[in-house]
Formats: sequence, structure tokens, C-alpha cells
Amino acid sequence: MPSNLSSRDISETANQTSDPMNVTVAHESDSNNDMSVEDVLKLIRYHLKYSLGLNPEEAKLCHMYQAVALAIREKVIDRQLETEKRFNGKKVKRVHYLSLEFLVGRSLVNNLCNLNLYPVYKEALQKLNFDLGEIEDAEHDAALGNGGLGRLAACFVDSMATLSIPGYGYGINYEFGLFQQKINNGYQQELPDNWLREKTPWQIERIDEAILVPVYGSIQHESDRGGNYNPMWLDWQLVVGVPHDMPVVGYGGHTVTTIRLYTARASSEFNMKIFNQGDYFDAVNHKILSETISKVLYPADSFAAGRELRLVQEYFLVACSLRDIIRKHERSGSSIFDFPLKNALQLNDTHPALAVVELMRIFIDEYDIPWDKSWDMTVATFGYTNHTLLPEALEKWSIPLIEKVIPRHLQLIYEINRRFIAQLNQKWLSGERQQQLSIIEEGETKQIRMANLAIVGSHSVNGVAKLHSELIKKNLIPDFYALWPEKFNNKTNGITQRRWLLVSNPQLAGLITETIGEKWIYSLDHLKGLEAIADDIPFQEKFRKIKQDNKNKLAALIKEETYYSVDPESLFDVQVKRIHEYKRQLLNILHVIHQYLTIVEDNLDLPWPKTYIFAGKAAPGYQMAKLIIKLINSVAEVINHDSRVKNQLKVIFIPDYRVTLAEKIIPATELSEQISTAGKEASGTSNMKFILNGAVTIGTLDGANIEIKEEVGDENIFIFGATASEIQSAFAKGLYKPWDHYNKNIHIRRVLDAMNSSMFNTDEPNIFKPLFDTLVYSADQYYHLGDFSSYAETQTKALREYTHKNNWTNKAILNVARSGYFSSDRTIMEYAQDIWGVEQVE
Repeated sequence: MPSNLSSRDISETANQTSDPMNVTVAHESDSNNDMSVEDVLKLIRYHLKYSLGLNPEEAKLCHMYQAVALAIREKVIDRQLETEKRFNGKKVKRVHYLSLEFLVGRSLVNNLCNLNLYPVYKEALQKLNFDLGEIEDAEHDAALGNGGLGRLAACFVDSMATLSIPGYGYGINYEFGLFQQKINNGYQQELPDNWLREKTPWQIERIDEAILVPVYGSIQHESDRGGNYNPMWLDWQLVVGVPHDMPVVGYGGHTVTTIRLYTARASSEFNMKIFNQGDYFDAVNHKILSETISKVLYPADSFAAGRELRLVQEYFLVACSLRDIIRKHERSGSSIFDFPLKNALQLNDTHPALAVVELMRIFIDEYDIPWDKSWDMTVATFGYTNHTLLPEALEKWSIPLIEKVIPRHLQLIYEINRRFIAQLNQKWLSGERQQQLSIIEEGETKQIRMANLAIVGSHSVNGVAKLHSELIKKNLIPDFYALWPEKFNNKTNGITQRRWLLVSNPQLAGLITETIGEKWIYSLDHLKGLEAIADDIPFQEKFRKIKQDNKNKLAALIKEETYYSVDPESLFDVQVKRIHEYKRQLLNILHVIHQYLTIVEDNLDLPWPKTYIFAGKAAPGYQMAKLIIKLINSVAEVINHDSRVKNQLKVIFIPDYRVTLAEKIIPATELSEQISTAGKEASGTSNMKFILNGAVTIGTLDGANIEIKEEVGDENIFIFGATASEIQSAFAKGLYKPWDHYNKNIHIRRVLDAMNSSMFNTDEPNIFKPLFDTLVYSADQYYHLGDFSSYAETQTKALREYTHKNNWTNKAILNVARSGYFSSDRTIMEYAQDIWGVEQVE
């Protein structure tokens, strides 16, 4: 982190309180200011010697990172144990957030800032001739997630800790992340991301709390002594789930909560029965296959083995999590019948939806609780968050696969569905509506609809933005809403300002603190204090200087990563997110081609030079998304080397997008691209991170963009394109005809013809023809051509307004000032009050 973190010592914030929720997030007793430089030096030297076996003068950068992290960890563990003692003493209700992803990024600087220890560690390391900023870069991003879903989960746990909500995360401790992305000749290349290659100091292995998880096997149909059906799940294989705790420090250090991540291991070093039969290789293979479960995030599901592994992963997560939660519940002395009174479980999308069935299995098979009572307790325990409006993205599992992997659970799913259909029979006679609601989807191969299972098994179903929540009710699952309107609610996503402003943009954080004080760090609504000085010229000059400094740093990083030089004075227009057709990176690059052609063919100049910056990963099996990456890089190769452009335009694709890279890109951004097809994006959170850091949004009326527009004001955002209802109507009535847009609009035709020609790839003829055909001859389901003209006009407007520096800066400052609603602290308090029924525990 740069030395000018703030004009005041950040530790002064520890004794402040927030007004809107009357929340105390730190206490005088939590102050770490009594820790001296000598104390820190003593800790670092201790860990160099006794943890790493080194004399201080032998330490290299990697060793110093480990020693610093271990020194900080001592304080973190102290607070973690104190937190657990406080929660246990008050016998509180707890929240358990089940997520297949937790994209936490780096932990060192985040923990230092939240403990208010950054300045003292920085000074101590200077005495050892080390720079704290360089030590930060020695830490590998924790590759425990893919994109927005995992980053949201990480923000939520940060907010629970800061607000002293007794909440915990549960996930999988992936050895390999999604993948490390390289760009080779413009193509995405996937390499292993072995982030645990060197053991992380931020995890604490709890081998004594390992969980035994049964998978596979068969059902033996038996009866109990009373003659009642009593199925026995036999011949299963055991996998061991070993928990690794990753502490999460709340701001001020008063509360440190935990993300518990499970690593899969074989139930023994290898199967001795197989070994003793002489099949040594098969015995070892059995061990390897068991441990594959936690090997990689999102195995490719385009083939049978990958789908099976993905299902096993999901069951492994919920089986470990529920066993651990119930064990803790029993340790507290509470009755199993009080389980929903003491525990709230939130399903982060459908990946952990099997938890509904697993909890029923435990209640019925292990505690002999009658079905109706078990079901009431289960529904009272769970809440379900939906994250997608794409019907094809709603998870389904084939019944044969479920039967193979978890046969007992298939029996329970059948019974849950039978009773649910019986309930529907009392309300509706329509077979078609029942088919839509049924957990079982009929067809050649029957499927389990995981979203339906999650809805039926939860007392709350929430969307993550106002539009998203309405579209869930009206379009995605209207029959469920008609059946249970009381279940449905909205919880607009949020981000933690500690990570996304305090840590990632310390210069701007310092200016804000100098101007309005520190309360914004834990009560983001206080940023409204900036509104009164948004047009103050001296403040604008400071604000612009910080933005320019961040752009200079990003330009240097671009040079290092891509070998392209960019003009730091140009407008930085940024789209960084997962590559997907509905997110419309393709629309963005089509407009770039349009601008390029106006320069080189029409001899027109741009009002101001512009740099387009892209970053993001495409799923390995998503060929169209990977072709879009190739197109972006091919267009960049041509434009960046064409002297006719006269440096008015540059196109950059920065590889291997991750949290640490986002922390460098977002503070430097001036125009934020949030251009998904209206009605397709659930919420988005990058849009919130950008406005918090002083970027102005260009976007559609989709996801949380609508609420951003409401908060920042129409004049401080650039909105274009058709609305969700307009697009839906155009497709429903057959009014949208991509060919007509291509045939009648000369600009669209010129752009698409250029893309489809050899202009951007002379070596591989027709390589982009699949994109051309999708846009022109197919349905163009993401409405690229329908929105192109509006997008181009709005881009022109934004670039012209950028030339008026004071007015643009005013817009940027007001975006920061009015971003308070989008704090994950607000989101978590809404979950706590409306869904979980939990309170802050001071």
C-alpha cells in the first residue's frame, strides 16, 4: 500500500461509531495503538527464527511475507478466540453462509488495515530494509472463487465481522483455482492456478474436527421393528473433509469471524482391502480420486466425469457444513428441536441446495424425527438467494447421476416432491402449472431442478437487485410467487468499502477522511458529506490528481503485462468481468471497431484520446466467449499498431483478472462499462466498486444499474438501450430482426463486415464468422444490434462531456458521495433483520 494511506493515522477510526444503524463496530479496548515498532520487530524476528528457521539477515522477500503474516496471525487468533467466547457466552443465534466460492483475494493488507496496524508494521519493516508494498505483492490471491458470486460472499463475511453479526462462511478449500489465464496469439490459454503451492499462513487446519462423508453405495429396503419402512444406505465410500479455518477480521478488530473451508482426503491413506488383494495401483488411485473433490474449482462439466465430480463437490460441501453446524449446536447444549431457533443457513445460489435434503436426512435417519416436524424445521432454517435470470443457468442434475452418487437423497427428493405435488393438488388442477413447479423435470432423462428444490425447502427467496427480484416473480418463476408471495423479497447486493476503497484506493480514502472524517469506513452513508464540495475547484483538483496518479500506475502495469504503452491522459474506459455474451463485451469491441473506422476511413478525430481496457476470463468450455477474447486481442493488435490512428485510440486486454488486479484497475477507471442486456444481469457488484472509486457509469437499465441511477442522479450516469420489458416484447412479437439492422444501418454493416473480413486476422480467414452469424443470422438473443446505435450515440456524448474537466469531475465526485447505499453492511443488516432473525453481539 502506498505510504500516503491517509492524512490522519488510520487507527484513529477505531473509536468511531455509525449513526444509521446505531452500530458500534470498534471499542477502545480493541485499540492496537499500544503495539510499538519494537513489539512488531520482536514478533517478526521470532517467526523468522522459530517458525521459518532463519536468521533475519538471511530472509528473502518470500520469507519476510511469511514472518509478517504469522506475526499478524497471532493478533488475529487472539481476537478470533475472544469473539467465539463472546458468542458462546451469550448463546446467540448464528448465521451460516454456504457458498461454493469465496473470492477473498489477498489477506495481509486487509488484515493490517482492519486491525489498524498498517503504519506500525510499515515502519518496522523499513527498519529491516523491507518495503511493505513489496511484501504485499509476495502474497498469492486465494483462488477460492471465480467472479461476482464468490466476491459477494467475501464481502458479506467482512460485513458480518465488522457489524459483529455472529456469522460464518462454509466452502471448499480448492487446491487449484479456476485457472491462471495467459494470452497466446490472442487466444485464452488456461494454466493451473496452484495457489496453495506454498502453504498459506492465513489458514488453520483443524484435523481433529474432520468430517466423514459417505458417497455412492446403494439402498437396502428394510423395515424396523414396528414394521415401518426403514431404508439402509450401504456400501458407501467414505471421504474425509478436513476443515481449514480462514479468519476474517472485522474493522477495528473487535470481531474476527471464520470462513471454514474443507479439503477432501481419502478415509485412509489407501484402501487396505484393495491393497491386500494385490491391486496396489487401484488402492492408490482410490486415494487420488477421493482427494480430487477439492482439487479444482468448477471442473469442466461438458463430459460425464466432470459432471459427476461437480455433483460430488456440492454434496461434499453441504455434508461437511451441516455435520459441523449440528455438532456445534449440540456442544452448546441446545436441543435438536431448537435447531432453527439457533441457526440460519443461507444458500448462495443453487450450488448448496442439496443442504435441504441433507438436513432432512439427518433429522429423519439419525434423530428419528417425524417427517412433518423435520420438514417444518428445515424450511424454517433455510434462506435461498437466486443469482441468475438465465433459465439455462439454473442447475439441474440427472436422476441417474443423483442415484449413483447419493442414493438415499434421491429417495428423500422423491418424497419431498410427492408431498409438494399433493399440496398443489389442493390449489390447482392444471397439470402444466404443476409440471413447472415440480422438483422433478420430466423428459427422456428426468432431472432434479435445484432451484425448485431450494425454493420449496426455504422460508425466504430473495433476488439481489430490485429489477432482478421483480423479474424472478414475473418471468422466471411466476407460479412459485403466486403460490408463496410471502417468501419473496429483495436484498440488493453491496460491497465492503474497507476492501474496495480503504485498501485499494488509499489516496482517495485519505482525501475523503481529511475532508469529512473517518465514519464512512463503517457507515458509508457519511460519504454524502462530499456532495457539498463536489463543485469546489481546489477539492476537484485534489480529486483529479489522485485519479491521475492511479492512471499512471495502471499505465505502468499495462506496459509490464502487455508491452503496450498507453497515454495516461486519455480517457480510461474499462470493462472488467467474466466474459459472457450477455455481459456484451462483444458490443463494446464492435463499438471500438466503429470508432476505429471513423478515424481511418472517415478521417474524423475523437474529441479526446481514449483507452479501452478489458479483462476477464471465459469458462474453458465456452467457445463463443473465448472467441470474443480473441476478437478483442486481434482488434487491439491492429489498432495499436496503425499509425493512422495517431494515438487517439488504444485497446488493451489485461490477462488473468483477479481481485488483486481489480484493486489496481478500478481506482484508475473513469468510464465504467456496465452494458449487459437489460433483464439478464441479476445485480452486478463491479458497478458499485467503480462508482465508489469515482468512475462514471455507461450502462443499460439492468441489474443494480437502475438503483445506481436512482442514487447518483440521471445527470451523473450515461444510460442507453432498450429496457428489459421492451426487449422481451420485441422478441415475443417477432419484431426484432437482426438482419434488418445489418441491412439498413450502414454503420452496423460496415463494422460487422470489417469483423468478418480479414481486417483483424489475416492469418486465420473466417475465424470470426461464428460471431457474425450469431449476430446477423441467428436470433441475437442478447440484442447487440438492437442496442448498437443507442450505445454509440451515448459513447459519443460521454466522450464530449469528458472534455469539460470540471463538470466531469463533479459527476465523478457525486458518484462517490452517493454510493453509500451500496455498502454490504447495509445488505447484511437487511438479511439479519428480515431473513435470519439475528442480532449484533457486542
